[in-house]
Amino acid sequence: MQEFEALLQRVKENEEILRKFHLLESKILAILNLKDFFENLLTEMMTIFQIPYAWVTVINGSKLAHMISCMAHSDIIRQRINFIDADAFDACFTNGPVPLLVNTNLAPYREFFPGRRVYPVQSLALAPVFIDGETVGSLNQGDTATSRFEAGMDPSLLEQLTIKISLCLSNAMAHERLHFFAYHDPLTGLLNRRAFEAEFHREFSRAKRHGLGLSVVFSDLDDFKQVNDHFGHKTGDRALLHTADMLETLSRKEDIVSRFAGDEFVLLLPETGAKKAEALMARIRKHLAKHPLHENTIQLNLSLSYGIASIEDCRLTHPDLLLKKADQRLYAAKRKKKNGERRENGEAI
Repeated sequence: MQEFEALLQRVKENEEILRKFHLLESKILAILNLKDFFENLLTEMMTIFQIPYAWVTVINGSKLAHMISCMAHSDIIRQRINFIDADAFDACFTNGPVPLLVNTNLAPYREFFPGRRVYPVQSLALAPVFIDGETVGSLNQGDTATSRFEAGMDPSLLEQLTIKISLCLSNAMAHERLHFFAYHDPLTGLLNRRAFEAEFHREFSRAKRHGLGLSVVFSDLDDFKQVNDHFGHKTGDRALLHTADMLETLSRKEDIVSRFAGDEFVLLLPETGAKKAEALMARIRKHLAKHPLHENTIQLNLSLSYGIASIEDCRLTHPDLLLKKADQRLYAAKRKKKNGERRENGEAI
């Protein structure tokens, strides 16, 4: 009789767990953007399961890590998502991508905690999550009670939950990517031409309205066709990524960097006059010269040519005129550079 009552109690507990799982699924099933997905998932998990700590660990270099780095962060995402190297992740999941329940020797799992901070956690549940079959991280729960998660417990219900969460996450990722790449270049992640032009018109109107400075820089890589012809398009793509990373790194947070077309990059510099824009581009060219691209055994010394136009020129009364002037000055700079090279080689000009 006691065994039957214990079994009945266990069945009731499992039914309650399933009810909570279904409730959590219903809260996230229709969410199609990552910010809301993570906010709702973590908040609802803590509420429904009455768990004091819930967070997500993301593997560096995964599809999810790249997308999170591109999206606007909320407070919940900043506080409850942390990143970990793939080797450190795999070292903990030695039995493959199945949930881990731990309540002894938690030290090896500290890298999974946001900010590597020490939490008053006595037991952990770490459940891998997937996107298109790739392990991208884990959904984690922590409790102050050692009995909440024990190694001998059956993790099958948690595994089923994370499979469904992974499907919801894949769906949200797919919609997020569609939205992101409508406005961003798929290779570099920079704003594309369409998005740049919208930002340009907005910043131009703001500058005119408030009497602020505004400069635009039209630039492209020197001899980029030769890079593709001699080393292949894959190396050419790496050259574009190398340049894009450098432009973003050396620009200010408020500056707008875009890939306009091919090897052309356009920078929009709010509240910046022509002299400061020139100083920025000089730093970028110097930095690019000091940091060549290393691709296998190849070293590529990349360089940029550019043209700058500023709203200081009162004749430029429309953003299209400003961009056209910068493009003309880029062309003049490239022609001057070519003529200089021909003189050095003793060619007739």
